[in-house]
Amino acid sequence: MTSETWTTTAVFTGPGGVRTDGAGTLTGEVSVRTIWEPEQARIAVQYVGASEWYTLAGSPVPCPSAEAARSVHQSAVEAVRTGGPDTFATWPVRPAAA
Repeated sequence: MTSETWTTTAVFTGPGGVRTDGAGTLTGEVSVRTIWEPEQARIAVQYVGASEWYTLAGSPVPCPSAEAARSVHQSAVEAVRTGGPDTFATWPVRPAAA
């Protein structure tokens, strides 16, 4: 199985922090990681310097390609910077053409 990973460090959460599954809301400086596996992207966050990753609320999201996953990652980084109580959601992603 092929997968790709993107990580952005030193992201400061916006007002209200970022919602996760399992750890509640994180605030402050975090890293954002996206792992693309065929047909989905999984997004997680961790406090900078910590070892534990927490799944971003709303992850995984459907994602047809690694190229689309790169955009999903950037959307996740921007969502963390924006902050707030909302679950992460991305644009409707169309399946890759056969």
